[in-house]
Amino acid sequence: MLADKHIQQMSMPFQKGNKLGAKKFYQRELGEKITLQLYKGQKEKLKTVPDWQNKIRDYVEQLITDGG
Repeated sequence: MLADKHIQQMSMPFQKGNKLGAKKFYQRELGEKITLQLYKGQKEKLKTVPDWQNKIRDYVEQLITDGG
């Protein structure tokens, strides 16, 4: 209990409109989310690929443009 009280006193509340902090910058605005069912083990392997989300977005754009 004492440790929790100490942590609460040290922590700073998040302020709305804060200009500092990590922000993601995308070339294009993000839209909807989709769900994709993968084969077993693919999710863990995919997360080890650097910048995997942007690579998938680029691949989907290419797939749409080329018509499959």
